[in-house]
Amino acid sequence: MKLSIIKLYTLLGTVFLFACQSASDKTAHAKLPRMDNEFSKVNLDFSDTTTLEAQKIIHSLDSFYAIQTRLGFNGSVLVGYEGKVLYKRHLGYANKSKNILLSPQSSSQLASTSKPFTATAILWLHQNKYLDINKPVKEYLPTFPYETITVKMLLNHRSGLPDYLKFAGKYWGHSTPRTNDDLLDLFARVKPALNSRVDARFEYCNSNYAILASILESVTKMPYPKFMKEFIFEPLGMKNTFVYDPNGYKPEKMAISYKANWTPEPDMFADGIYGDKNIYSTVEDLYRWDQSFYHNTLLNNATQDLAYTGCSFEKPGVKNYGLGWRMMTYPDGYKMVFHNGWWHGNNTIFYRFIKDNFTIIVLGNRFNNRIYQQGKAIYAIVQSQSANKMQWEESGSPRMD
Repeated sequence: MKLSIIKLYTLLGTVFLFACQSASDKTAHAKLPRMDNEFSKVNLDFSDTTTLEAQKIIHSLDSFYAIQTRLGFNGSVLVGYEGKVLYKRHLGYANKSKNILLSPQSSSQLASTSKPFTATAILWLHQNKYLDINKPVKEYLPTFPYETITVKMLLNHRSGLPDYLKFAGKYWGHSTPRTNDDLLDLFARVKPALNSRVDARFEYCNSNYAILASILESVTKMPYPKFMKEFIFEPLGMKNTFVYDPNGYKPEKMAISYKANWTPEPDMFADGIYGDKNIYSTVEDLYRWDQSFYHNTLLNNATQDLAYTGCSFEKPGVKNYGLGWRMMTYPDGYKMVFHNGWWHGNNTIFYRFIKDNFTIIVLGNRFNNRIYQQGKAIYAIVQSQSANKMQWEESGSPRMD
């Protein structure tokens, strides 16, 4: 396998515009164009693992994960290159009490790695002129109490909104799962003070993406879980991916979220809210999702460029946030986009080296902070065994949810 040299300072997380211009005028879901399921489906291929180079990489990664499992890792791993799976392992339990091992069908909570899905859905609606990300949120959610916050400011975390995880519990209590409608109503009733002036600075905030899910529902007149299933998961062949409902059906192979001591994490007030989290998936399905971008299945190149363009420059350096993606952008133009996640006992990493079509996915369902260093280690292993050595410049490793 040959990879081009990658500079890394850090590695690891219109007239026709719109069928709807007001809250009472949103397009019905029956009018949304549906993709041909067979045409859009992404099938997984596997690299030739019989070569000496591939064998060395696999042996090194297996040795690495033998150590990680002894250190508490429980989860699934996939490394892909040029559209083919180079390495894949499922290590540990989906449900320890029932002795159900992780398998290709074991869906894990993606935590904040759900955010790129929500962003992509919103950008798909923007690309197809069902909404305009530059318009105020209030045009789509009339009860939203902040006049000047736009949809784009939610996408790039520049809205100034406070994070509902930090204040909603005192109004709701902590044990009963609430919904996105509950959250929108809470913002309308309480109108908590903004943490900063609108569009003044980047501040990562889960409220932004929960509100985006509500915008999607208002525009499409479909529940967020149904839209994601019918317009993203099923068309791409993501058979083991779904939006979690704490009161709904739970597949037997759904990976339980565990604390480090193997105690299952109970649901709480935020577990009924989606958009910012609550997508469950597998490493295989995530790789289908990753590869769909190279084929423009959902987003065209112009919209992807919009998503991968940094929006916050208050601090110098290569780190930035686009529309649903964290990124590292280097002086020579090389870019790595990614999103980590952490919710309850779930720790996730999803790294995409777009130019090289090189992807690292790790989904853990037993709390383990070391997962955020695994991406860097995996990259170094592949680098050391590749025919073309890659330049490795280290300046720390971000730990972001």
